[in-house]
Amino acid sequence: MASPRLAPLTFTPIGVIRTPFIDRADAPRQATAAEGVAGTIELTEGRNFEHALSDLEGWDRLWVIFCFHLNPGFRPKVLPPRSEGKRRGLFSTRSPHRPNPIGISVVRLARVEGLTVHVLDVDMIDGTPVLDLKPYVPYADAFPTARTGWLAPSITPAIEGETTAPRDPVPTYEIAWSPRAAAQIAWLADQGIDLGDRVSAVLRLGPQPHPYRRIKREGAGFKLAVKDWRARFQVEGRTVTVEAIESGYRPAELATSEDPAVVVQRRFVTHFA
Repeated sequence: MASPRLAPLTFTPIGVIRTPFIDRADAPRQATAAEGVAGTIELTEGRNFEHALSDLEGWDRLWVIFCFHLNPGFRPKVLPPRSEGKRRGLFSTRSPHRPNPIGISVVRLARVEGLTVHVLDVDMIDGTPVLDLKPYVPYADAFPTARTGWLAPSITPAIEGETTAPRDPVPTYEIAWSPRAAAQIAWLADQGIDLGDRVSAVLRLGPQPHPYRRIKREGAGFKLAVKDWRARFQVEGRTVTVEAIESGYRPAELATSEDPAVVVQRRFVTHFA
């Protein structure tokens, strides 16, 4: 029997979310990797959303349904970060490459001010169109013992029978810093550049080369690209040791550009030469 032809559907965003993340490479892969990151959901005026927000502040967490507005399109097979290099069927993942570019994320509600909803643990790109908000209902939305497919055979609560939050079925990697890398991260922090947390968040999920996460092999080690910076690292067992931070600019650019971002990197290179 032929599949029925379904009529297309059209949605109008109810607003946008403002976050610190300006592109896909910068955004965390999930909300648990963005703990404490603040954002605001700014709803559209003139649609009676003031009344729709009534009673929302009694909830601790919200489901945000949004649009992957920067995603290039549908892919039936994808390469998730934790898939150890194996492609998986799209519908068994949370990859953004959906046939309809719809995403979901759970955020913590901080407060509501007019048409602005202040939230925490945001993992979305700045300017992401928001389609809907729904309350997170623990007894209906959480199933701690549910199987987790290719990630792991199952998740078991800390004490059998309890409905406590499940543990991550895939152990994260430990992150270590060489003395040189630690000094470089501290210097960058003094300049207002928080690179250490971003590098750690990416590498805890796994150091395997992956184009979307901008990790590649280089010589006997690996290199991670985070915006215009590069982090060299080595892997032993489940420990990732960051050995050094480098500029992502070519020497000619560093020598001539007066762009403020490049000037900082020129000072960095000079300081650690």
